[in-house]
Amino acid sequence: MITIALAKGRLADQTLDLLEQLGIDCRELRGDSRKLIFTTDDGSIRFIMVKPSDVPAYVEYGTADIGIAGKDTLLEEGRPLYEMLDLKLGCCRLAVAGFADRKNSGITNSHTRVATKYPNITRNYFAGKGETVEIIKLNGSVELGPLTGLSDVIVDIVESGRTLAENGLEVLEEIGPVSARLVVNQVSLKTKRDEIKRIIDGLRELLEGEANDS
Repeated sequence: MITIALAKGRLADQTLDLLEQLGIDCRELRGDSRKLIFTTDDGSIRFIMVKPSDVPAYVEYGTADIGIAGKDTLLEEGRPLYEMLDLKLGCCRLAVAGFADRKNSGITNSHTRVATKYPNITRNYFAGKGETVEIIKLNGSVELGPLTGLSDVIVDIVESGRTLAENGLEVLEEIGPVSARLVVNQVSLKTKRDEIKRIIDGLRELLEGEANDS
C-alpha cells in the first residue's frame, strides 16, 4: 500500500483531478465527509488529509510515502525529502513587498522589520544577501504589517498582486516561484520504488501532455 498525504482544500482537489486521470479511484474523497483517512477499493492507495504545513512532517517520518505540498511549505520546513516532481498547480511567487518608496530608499537598513508567515525563508533570503532583519511572525493578513507600522516590509505569497495593490503595496523583490511539488520519503523510494515510480511517471506524462497541448 502507498500512503499519500494531501493538504486539504483546492490543492487536494486539483491533485485528485490528476490522480483520477491515472485511473485511481478518488470518489470517496470527493464526498462530503469529515473522515481524514481514505483507502481505495482495491486497497492499493491510502490517502491522509492533513494541514498543508504538516505534509512534510508526515512524509519525513514515513507515515506517508508521498506528499503534495507547496514549494513555500517545503522551503519553510526544510525537511530531508526527495522532491520528485513539479505539478504546476497553485502557481504563484514568494516576494518581498511594501510601500513603493521603500524600493527607492533601500529595502533594508539596520532596523528593518519584516512581517511574514515564513520566518525561515525570510531569514535565509536576507542572510543570503548579507542583510540582517528583525522578523515578526504573523499568522493572519501580513499586509497589515506596513499599514499599521508593525513592520517595514512583508514576505508573502503573491498571486495576482491585487491584495497588495488595493492596500497601496507592491512587490519590491521576488524571492522565487512557488507551485505544488510531489515529495517522497527517502526510505519509501527504496522499499516501494516500483509503486511510487508508477505514480510519478504517470503524472509526469500527464503534465508533459498538457504542456504540449497548450
